[in-house]
Amino acid sequence: MYTMKEACDEVGMSYETLKFYCKEGLIPNLKRDKNNYRNFDERNIAWIKGLQSLRKCGMSIKDMKIYMNLCLEGPSTIPQRKKMLYNTKELLLKRLEEINDCIKFIDGKQSFYDGVLSGEIEYISNLIDK
Repeated sequence: MYTMKEACDEVGMSYETLKFYCKEGLIPNLKRDKNNYRNFDERNIAWIKGLQSLRKCGMSIKDMKIYMNLCLEGPSTIPQRKKMLYNTKELLLKRLEEINDCIKFIDGKQSFYDGVLSGEIEYISNLIDK
């Protein structure tokens, strides 16, 4: 069993974030000790790591709760969970495309600046008249 602090260390999450997840009901089946302190087992830790991944994927707290409730209902909800994950993946792929476009823009600017600095390209600006 892990204390709150140990669980935070184990998953690399701040105390405040884990406390928020607990208060939001995102960690079901959480046990408490005789002093009413939260205790986390290996299954809780694995679930929290999954929540972290969903959050990194951009899933909202609201959708994480929906996903959790579907998980709690059992295998019959696998199609709905798959759909949620598919939709999240589609959003990630769109973001990835946008990020790749941003990287291409920066690479183009860097190449232009390198050319200007080396004297191979004449400097032009959309902001400054010659």
